[in-house]
Amino acid sequence: MIYSLAARSIYSSVKAPYAYAFQRLNTFSKRNITIDGLWQTNTVKEKKITGNINFEIYRYNREDEEYKGKPYIQVYSLDTKTCGPMVLDALIKLKEYDPTLTFRRSCREGICGSCAMNIAGTNTLACLKKISESVDDKNVIRIFPLPHMAIIRDLVPDLNIFYEQHKSIKPYLIPDNTKRHKNKEILQSKDDRKQLDGLYECILCACCSTSCPSYWWAGDKDYLGPAVLLQAYRWLIDSRDSAKKERLEFLSEIEGRVYKCHTIMNCSRTCPKGLNPGKAIQRVKNSIAKNKNLWGIGKILNEKFN
Repeated sequence: MIYSLAARSIYSSVKAPYAYAFQRLNTFSKRNITIDGLWQTNTVKEKKITGNINFEIYRYNREDEEYKGKPYIQVYSLDTKTCGPMVLDALIKLKEYDPTLTFRRSCREGICGSCAMNIAGTNTLACLKKISESVDDKNVIRIFPLPHMAIIRDLVPDLNIFYEQHKSIKPYLIPDNTKRHKNKEILQSKDDRKQLDGLYECILCACCSTSCPSYWWAGDKDYLGPAVLLQAYRWLIDSRDSAKKERLEFLSEIEGRVYKCHTIMNCSRTCPKGLNPGKAIQRVKNSIAKNKNLWGIGKILNEKFN
């Protein structure tokens, strides 16, 4: 195993570093997915790997005296035959040789969302992204943190605002206690249960929210972002929940919480779980319009979706 400590500074004056990766960000996932018939993307072609792979990894440590607390790119050379097939396997192998390399990980099965990062220009999960799908023609893989998030260290973004936004929508069941049967579960029909498909699978990895330009511009202000709004719709549509009116009032009391979505659809294209946050956001807008009878179309929407 050979790795290079050669590095070059990419930012000259950054007080609170953010993972700005405009030139590298390509949020259009190239997996073979059809989302509600809107599009079908091309399958990523796996490349035959020969020789060592150079991993260009974003590094940042505010206590680093050598680089004076500024971000830089560090290049590691790795024989990928010594590790597993996924990018996370390579990162774990690199950390054996450089314990200072910092990133989040947990399940290694695409369930926890911990290892979300920007790999080869796409927000994804390192445990689900193959090395052979990420390497370019020059045998290079570029790895950055999730874009437009404050960075704690290296590939670890600060998700405090994201989690506070999720907390604000009350992401839990609020049952109607007057209709509950003592010591029995709340029953749900198969059709009602099916409404939750494509929603409950969200693992809150933040890949979609951090690929959204609207969230870049207003995520730290009022816009809740794709992931949180998908979660909000998950509880709005749950037939067992009794707080639909209160949830809609919360979402609509500040216009920007929902309506700063400009339907760019980066969120749906980059989701590593193949979900469609863009569709969920539109359904939230429909629900608000029905509840408020906005522009006189509440009746039309009620007839269409009821």
